[in-house]
Amino acid sequence: MKALITGASSGIGRDMARYLGKLGYDLIIIARRENLLEELKNEIKGVDVVTEKMDVSDSENCKILFEKYPDVDILINNAGFGKFGEFDKVELNDELNMINTNIVGLHTLTKLYLRKMKEKNSGHILNVASSAGLLPGGPLMATYYATKSYVVSLTRAISEELKVSGSNVKISCLCPGPVDTNFNNVANVRFSLKGLSSEYVAKYGVDQMLKGKKVIIPGGLIKAMAIGSKLAPSSLVLRITYNQQKSKS
Repeated sequence: MKALITGASSGIGRDMARYLGKLGYDLIIIARRENLLEELKNEIKGVDVVTEKMDVSDSENCKILFEKYPDVDILINNAGFGKFGEFDKVELNDELNMINTNIVGLHTLTKLYLRKMKEKNSGHILNVASSAGLLPGGPLMATYYATKSYVVSLTRAISEELKVSGSNVKISCLCPGPVDTNFNNVANVRFSLKGLSSEYVAKYGVDQMLKGKKVIIPGGLIKAMAIGSKLAPSSLVLRITYNQQKSKS
């Protein structure tokens, strides 16, 4: 059994690699920070671990990755980041890089590996989204919320296609709320809600993925907020979201 994980050098991706290693999966771990990948490789015992320094925001790199490692049982698209600020003030290049990482890279790897998994009629894909992807929008993190909405929508649609076709391949999206990771520093925010531990979210996400759960939401509070956002008017949800985001700055 083999799992490929992007964004594996820290946070949820790192902890998913640790957990899957304990479950007996050989690992292909991908990130831009080679030194952190090597540290993780040396830490994980009892399974084969291959490291690849790669920027998956480039779809051509994703194609190279697939050609090099075409046969995996689990694909986890975890690479991603966010930026805080009013839409017109956030640097365009940062946003385009975010779109390429959060959407283009994920989309490319999902399509390539899904085709291969459907040929075998087995496999799991886990797309790491966010509770942000369950909301109508995210003022002050507009692009980030939009990218995560894309991930949730794409995953739900593919899941239905697989279900209708009778395929044994499963695809899931993980939608955590605040998590104690380096995401906060990159996005330049501090969360007003207490974050869940990365270890808990990683284990919960993998366990639910292996059970075939489509949309995975760790934590009771975030589950309740997701339900509430469906019932409340979108204008109210947007205003509440704006106020919550403003408190992070």
